[in-house]
Amino acid sequence: MGANPLFTLMSALLLMDSVKWMEVLEMAKYVEETVAKIVTELIAGKGLDLVAVEYVKERDWYLRVFIDKEGGIEIDDCQELSEKLEDILDSRNIIADSYILEVSSPGLDRVLKTERDFAREMGKMVEVNLYAPMDGEKILIGKLTGKDERGITIDEDETIPMDKVAKVRLHIEF
Repeated sequence: MGANPLFTLMSALLLMDSVKWMEVLEMAKYVEETVAKIVTELIAGKGLDLVAVEYVKERDWYLRVFIDKEGGIEIDDCQELSEKLEDILDSRNIIADSYILEVSSPGLDRVLKTERDFAREMGKMVEVNLYAPMDGEKILIGKLTGKDERGITIDEDETIPMDKVAKVRLHIEF
């Protein structure tokens, strides 16, 4: 007895969709990595840090570049980088699709991801979200006093293993 033609067609369509999706993900990763290199060159020596680059499809394609500096980012920093980056991206034709470019700060309640993020925010209040409760708590708030391969230390006495941490963000007190 042969395979159900409808099942075979559905399987082929699903495979095509997953292949197309993988191509989109690879393209997005390429754009993010390429833009990160360009931005790193543009901000070198200006006291700015590249926090993240994301190229995502929402209703439209968005290229978001997040920058920061000691004392906080200003609108002029974002505008200058946006104009220079736009010129380079247009001249090199790196992105085939139309997109919206946004250059901004990562925000007050940013998620800490890289070692540089943790080093920059050392001594500040953070909110640690856990995958599962520890001692009955799933969210821990305290002063970030350490970060190494073993985990995150808050309030100098509580080290949380990294495999238990879902995300860490700056804590904003209202």
